[in-house]
Amino acid sequence: MPGFEVFGDEERKEVRDVLDSGVLFRYGFDQARQGHWKAKAFELELAKRIGAEHCHLCSSGTAALSIALAACGVGAGDEVIVPPFTFIATIEAVLNAGGVPVFAEIDETLCLDPKSVKTVITPQTKAVIPVHMCGSMARIDEISTICKQNDLILIEDACQSLGATFEGRAAGTFGHMGCFSFDPVKTITCGEGGAVVTNDKKLYIAADAYADHGHDHIGSDRGLEGHPVLGVNFRISELNAAVGVAQLNKLDFILDKQRKHKKIIKDALAQFPKITFRKIPDEKGDSATFLSFFLPDESITRKAAAAFGQAGIDACFYWYDNNWHYIRQWDHFKKLKSLAKLPLKLLESYPDYEALKLSQSDDIMRRTISMLIKLSWTDEELRQRTEKIVAVIKKSGL
Repeated sequence: MPGFEVFGDEERKEVRDVLDSGVLFRYGFDQARQGHWKAKAFELELAKRIGAEHCHLCSSGTAALSIALAACGVGAGDEVIVPPFTFIATIEAVLNAGGVPVFAEIDETLCLDPKSVKTVITPQTKAVIPVHMCGSMARIDEISTICKQNDLILIEDACQSLGATFEGRAAGTFGHMGCFSFDPVKTITCGEGGAVVTNDKKLYIAADAYADHGHDHIGSDRGLEGHPVLGVNFRISELNAAVGVAQLNKLDFILDKQRKHKKIIKDALAQFPKITFRKIPDEKGDSATFLSFFLPDESITRKAAAAFGQAGIDACFYWYDNNWHYIRQWDHFKKLKSLAKLPLKLLESYPDYEALKLSQSDDIMRRTISMLIKLSWTDEELRQRTEKIVAVIKKSGL
């Protein structure tokens, strides 16, 4: 995803502000920092941009997920419904919280299937984490309704979908909390960074404290702050936040460029009747980070993916074989390999992940190719790329 493609003088200026002040820590040193509060500025702007009441900037998207789980009270023995198509961090966050990942199927949105979610709810279910994968949203209205009907916590993993919306409402604002990532390959980047957003002040206060060793951040003397809860260190530095401030100001440009480039390629592929496209609950709200489409079967899809690479068409992902984003290759997770005993293993019983079967998800993923949409393509490069893509598909007999 494209944040790293648009570094410029804007990022350099924001970082220089921090270096000139000499204050790289996000808290305190009020006089020395010369009025520069980059993390606070980012939080205010992101909250305003997506229509959330509160935002806390942290060290990564993984940290954001852990903060959200803790703030919402998800912990030891709690079952959390998750999709099998996500970055492994979603699952790691649940395990590290002491929770139990429970997998529901995905549908052709490439996100959680609401029908499947209903089938895996048990008395131990505490939360649902829909992941808005590859720039577009899950059926968040249906999932939200299910959570309300069953008194479940809804935490949105929107790490890959900043700027996506459903019926005009931003990803990350439908649940109790929403999580974002700003690592080097997200829509915008801080280098490393993440954020949690919420409309619930109590959850925000809990998140703000938990992410900084339980500090309550009351008053202007850090040494005198209270510690109402135990916490961790998920703080972001002012240098990382400074990069994000500049990047966030470029979000509209990024989204406009992505949507333009994606439409050109999608229109070209629409001529092939055997190609179908990912279901997007609200086409207007697609952030257009990826163009994902389905071919008729696994054999054809594998051949097409290989042919794209041979033709020099980069960034075409066949997720079914991907090491980090689809459960099929997560052998370390299935065997629960860790450096120390996981809380999960203290339970009387927990799922046998090696025996887990997700036939619907497998059928979808084995037919899916996702093409990354870049900002840096010139019109000529985009034209050539589209021609190569069409040529490969024609050669495949579709």
